Amino acid sequence: MEKIKIENNLNNTRIDKLLSELLEESRNTIQAMLNDGVILVNGVTVKNNYKVKTDDEITVEEMEEREIEILPENIDINIVYQDETLLVVDKDYDMVVHPGAGNWSGTLLNALLYHVKDFKAIKGEIRPGIVHRIDKETSGLIMIAKTPYALEHLGEQLRLKTVTRKYLALVEGVIPHNLGKVNAPIGRDPKNRQRMACVEGGKPAVTNFKVIQRYAENTLVECTLETGRTHQIRVHMNYIGYPLVGDPKYGLRKTDTENGQYLHAKLLGFIHPETNEYMEFESELPQYFTDKLKELE
Repeated sequence: MEKIKIENNLNNTRIDKLLSELLEESRNTIQAMLNDGVILVNGVTVKNNYKVKTDDEITVEEMEEREIEILPENIDINIVYQDETLLVVDKDYDMVVHPGAGNWSGTLLNALLYHVKDFKAIKGEIRPGIVHRIDKETSGLIMIAKTPYALEHLGEQLRLKTVTRKYLALVEGVIPHNLGKVNAPIGRDPKNRQRMACVEGGKPAVTNFKVIQRYAENTLVECTLETGRTHQIRVHMNYIGYPLVGDPKYGLRKTDTENGQYLHAKLLGFIHPETNEYMEFESELPQYFTDKLKELE
């Protein structure tokens, strides 16, 4: 269950319009949830046109998974490794990983169903085989399970923090020290429910980083994840005062937003579920990222 406390600046806003923005769902979906009693205001049902009041408490029950048919689509993807158990894909920055509100087609999952004939997608499941995800405007490596056992095994490695995940990020500002560690819990930003933030009571989150290159007004850093929270690197680097260049959600300045944040999942390592062999993959920076670095030199 999610709880939302209405601040003064949201007073007198229609609830269906407000929740459509906060929950990133269509207005029709929000209206259906209101009609079904999934959404309550101060413990009671309200109509779609109800205008929220300061200090209202909205509760949102977990939405049932949609029974949807995910269709195969002939979309080019870069599969860097594949066997009967799993595959590793080098994702383009502008591709969404799996279907969701506003993105029911054109995703990596749609492409996988077309290109990988033995991909055991589960009917009605929104994220079959997706062990972890990276944001739409983040490029790089992602592992995909082909079997339920591989999905469970790789997921357990993530929970035990034994998966190696390294990212390259270009940030605003010049970081003076060579190494850093951000240990700050992450949860929903109470001031903006569409963002994540470092908040008391959030989920534990740890990001290690080291400086790769300093420029006049920017720094290229390598980030190593100990945990995998939503927008973790973006939130943590912003938290310490060095937001990612081009980040449309957490950036300080509206610059270079054409490609989104400059963040690339460059290295991925894990234990193969069947062979128990450690496997490691590395991805080159995309062209737009290297062009930006040359521009800064």
